[in-house]
Amino acid sequence: MLLSDYLKLNNRQVNVSTGSVTGSPSQPAGLPKTNENGESFTDVLNRELTKKGGVEFSGHAMRRIESRSIDISENNKLDRLNKGVEMAAQKGSTDALVLVDSTAFLVSVKNSKVITALSGDDLTGTVFTNIDSTIII
Repeated sequence: MLLSDYLKLNNRQVNVSTGSVTGSPSQPAGLPKTNENGESFTDVLNRELTKKGGVEFSGHAMRRIESRSIDISENNKLDRLNKGVEMAAQKGSTDALVLVDSTAFLVSVKNSKVITALSGDDLTGTVFTNIDSTIII
């Protein structure tokens, strides 16, 4: 299940217009740059995901989740990710690798933001640097 499907299933509305394309060049290709309020897709999605105090996803992380078809609703993956970030924060971590089943999330704990996500074969041979903790949840 993709992130957009997960949001639909959990009754989280993310309204993004399909009008003219304007905005920053860092927005994923194929997505509208801004909605009618001038907000980017990333801004709207992060606002919706953080309403309950959860992690935000960087634009890079969202592109990786979509392109790698990572199902964040599977086995309560998003809730478990949030719990892992909370655990890392309690220990004073600033940059952590949170492993949820076979998915790895690189997280800036101090900003509560997912930097990137990998799963499956993408994990093989990967070296994670500049982290101060690993949480397996």
